[in-house]
Amino acid sequence: MSRMGSSSVGLSLVPLLWAALLGAQATVSGTLTLEERPDAGRGDLRTAVVYLEARGRTGASSDRPDLRSASIEMKGREFIPHVRTVLAGGSVGFPNADPFSHNVFSNVELGPFDLGLYRRNVTRHATFARAGVYPIYCNIHSKMVSFVVAVPTPYVTQPDARGHFQLRGVPPGTYVLHAWHERGSADVTRELVVPAAGIRDQQLTIDARAYVAAPHLNKFGVPYAVIRADRY
Repeated sequence: MSRMGSSSVGLSLVPLLWAALLGAQATVSGTLTLEERPDAGRGDLRTAVVYLEARGRTGASSDRPDLRSASIEMKGREFIPHVRTVLAGGSVGFPNADPFSHNVFSNVELGPFDLGLYRRNVTRHATFARAGVYPIYCNIHSKMVSFVVAVPTPYVTQPDARGHFQLRGVPPGTYVLHAWHERGSADVTRELVVPAAGIRDQQLTIDARAYVAAPHLNKFGVPYAVIRADRY
């Protein structure tokens, strides 16, 4: 083969190699633990959220419809699931499966909302435009609490009961690894350079020693009324 022919073959391989590198996907895995007081009850590790945010990039794109639109059901005077993740800008529906009314609201500064009072078999939606944690409450039933965690990335997961987590399909690059739990005094963050081979055995610990369960206020910013039984 002539030198020119050899060079042409080499140049023709460059786009293929570049495409292969761009398409490479890695897995980041590890274990999350909660550092809690000896006298405290154990927190549920399954309600933690772990995600990778690409360093130096803004916004997120994803072909995962579950991150664009999700659902938290109200059933048995509970929000199910307790924690739901969604891409920033995505929406969450709140279907009422109980035979009485609920009122869904959040007073967080990130994006407060009030879906009003509605009855069984009705679903209302809220949009979570900004990344962050949104505590969700019912203005009728004070014990109903859930969290929507809006993230700026599709690389998000929740650990299993033992704290094990895996983030799959991650392109190689520089990221910030985030871990959140409602009992934590602060999020845990760590910068990672993810190679094509991925990263295993990341050990994350969230400090939950200061956590104390306390009642929240209603949507008007005052304590819930003490009544003998729920009216709805």
